[in-house]
Amino acid sequence: MNKHNKASLNAIVIALGGFLFGFDIAVISGTTSALESLFQLSKFELGFTVAIALIGTIIGTTIIGKPSDRFGRRKTLQALALIFTLAAIGSASSINWTMLLFFRFIQGLIVGGISVVVPMYIAEISPAKIRGKLVAFNQFNVVTAILVAYLSNYFIAKLIAPDAWRTMIAVEAIPAFIFFLLLFKVPASPRWLVMKNKIDDATDVFVHLGFEDPQNEVSQIVDSMNEDKTKSSANLFSKENAFPVICTILIAMFNQLAGINAIIYYAPRIFEMTGLTANTALLQSIAIGGTNLLFTLLALFLIDKVGRRTLLMVGSIGMIIFLGLISKAFYQASFNGYSVMFYLIGFIAFFAVSQGAVLWVFISEIFPNKVRSKGQALGSFTHWVMAAVVSWTFPIVTNSPAIGGGAIFAFFAFMMVLHFIFAWKVIPETKGKSLEQIQIDLADRRNKNDNK
Repeated sequence: MNKHNKASLNAIVIALGGFLFGFDIAVISGTTSALESLFQLSKFELGFTVAIALIGTIIGTTIIGKPSDRFGRRKTLQALALIFTLAAIGSASSINWTMLLFFRFIQGLIVGGISVVVPMYIAEISPAKIRGKLVAFNQFNVVTAILVAYLSNYFIAKLIAPDAWRTMIAVEAIPAFIFFLLLFKVPASPRWLVMKNKIDDATDVFVHLGFEDPQNEVSQIVDSMNEDKTKSSANLFSKENAFPVICTILIAMFNQLAGINAIIYYAPRIFEMTGLTANTALLQSIAIGGTNLLFTLLALFLIDKVGRRTLLMVGSIGMIIFLGLISKAFYQASFNGYSVMFYLIGFIAFFAVSQGAVLWVFISEIFPNKVRSKGQALGSFTHWVMAAVVSWTFPIVTNSPAIGGGAIFAFFAFMMVLHFIFAWKVIPETKGKSLEQIQIDLADRRNKNDNK
């Protein structure tokens, strides 16, 4: 049996939180037309219906840090999974627009919490050599769920005509409850245990997870936390944390400024804009989800070999090309054949193998133990603020004669030019290093800059 199998199995279970995250993102895309008709929504109100969950997500990222540090990663995730189960049932049972908004907001709160706790939890139980792959399991589950949601929406729409949207949303309760039950089998985070002065328990967890030298792992964490106590680094926005804070904000912003959530949320509507029927548009959305899954799987094998920074640069180049082609197609209204679908698939492929996989890995690695939950929350907060802005405004600007699809996709392409420069000149490489070693390297970097 591989010495890292137990760590991998536990990471896979924790990463099921990403499944809820991804399913909730994508499931709404199959309901927008029905909701628009049933509740007689304007384009602004439709955008708000999609964005309300993201507003909840933003708030969720800001309030989850304290309970995660107080009660532990595992218990926090269990509470989130149970609440999500109830909220999904509530959303599906909504009898008016206000009720739907309320429960979608609650689901968003939970997704926000999950997006903070899951990558951090996985990073804290993972061996350095395979940490990138294990944290990226979260993103793999996100995109798996997106594909499953697209498939689920397609078949539910075909098999259940009246109120199909209710079934689409209700299905979310199933993986949420399964996640709640499976978390009973996962150990507490050893780094959280050290924070609570449960040194022996932390050592036992490292032994259980198959680490080569559990005592040394605990000693490194204790030394790192003792060093933190002598600094002002308990404050996230301190001088010591300035570099990881800036990197986290920028990488999270660029992730959404690629346009990924606009495409995931509104894929069927984008295809309808090119002249396809609603049913065909749903089917082609499945191709988007399948590509996302395939190239995220590829990223799992590359992230610990090629490295985070290289994947980001390569992905930026590919996204620039395909976003440019999509923009050109909309500017020229050239939608013959399946060109836009192929361009979107190309974009998704490069996004999935780079930003999609690297974002949560990088954020989970770059902060010291003492402020990791705060740093993860900052990254998730920034990510979801941008997601809310993009998803809310996308249907408005694409339907505006003065702007349209061509301009918005050109904007996304330009953002990826800036992202390439950021990855090339700023992002440090973190592959193969322990979380504590990364902090030593960042401290050396600060000292060199201070001595210049």
